Amino acid sequence: MAQKESLAKLTENTDIRYIAIEGVIGAGKTTLANMLGETLKANVVLEQFEENPFLKDFYKDPDRYAFQTQIFFLLTRYKQQQKLFQADLFHRFLVTDYIFEKDKIFAYLNLEDEELKLYETLIGAIERSIPTPDIVVYLQSNVPRLMSNIKLRARSYEAEMSETYIKDLNEAYNYFFFRYKATPLLIVNAVELDFVSDKEQYEDLVREIFRTNRSAVEYYNPLRNK
Repeated sequence: MAQKESLAKLTENTDIRYIAIEGVIGAGKTTLANMLGETLKANVVLEQFEENPFLKDFYKDPDRYAFQTQIFFLLTRYKQQQKLFQADLFHRFLVTDYIFEKDKIFAYLNLEDEELKLYETLIGAIERSIPTPDIVVYLQSNVPRLMSNIKLRARSYEAEMSETYIKDLNEAYNYFFFRYKATPLLIVNAVELDFVSDKEQYEDLVREIFRTNRSAVEYYNPLRNK
C-alpha cells in the first residue's frame, strides 16, 4: 500500500484557505472546526449561540420566540461575517462552524408568512456582501445520532429541544445541501464517524477536504476507508 502523504505536505500548496463546517445541531461541526484549527494553525470563527437571549425561550415556545431568535442570529452572523474580510496576517487558513446561507434554513422552518417576508427583505439587503468559503463540509447525520450527541453535551439551553424539531431540521438541512451550488461541497456520512477518538478517520477526513481535482459535490463515507 502506498504511503499516505503527510497532512503538512498535503496543505502546503493548496488553494483552499477558507473552510466552513456545517451540519444540524449535534452533528459535531464545532468540534471538527476546532480540531482543524489546531491542525492547520488556523483562525477559527465559531457561531456564538450562547449570546442569543431568546434561544432558551425559543426551544420552550417556538411559535412565540421564533422571529426574535431568528433576527438576532441573522444580525449577529452578519456582523461576525463582516470581520472575515479584514486582513489576517497571522493565519493562512480560516475555519468556521457555519455558513451565512444556512440562516435561511431556520427562517423557512420557523417563521410565519408575514415574518418571513420581513426576514427576506432584510437578508436580501445584506447577503451580497458575505464572503464565500473555498469549500463547505456538510456533516450529514441521522436523528438518533444527533439526539445522542445533544444529550451527551448537556447544554442547558438545549434541554427543551424536541426530537421532532431535530427531525424537521435534519430534513431541511438535507434539502438545502442537496441543492447547494454556491461553493464546492463535501458531504460527509457522519452517522458512525468518530473523528475525535479515531485519529485515522480524522486524518482521512482532512485529506478528503484538501483532495485536488474534486467535483463540485463530493461524498465521503469513512466506513469505506477502513
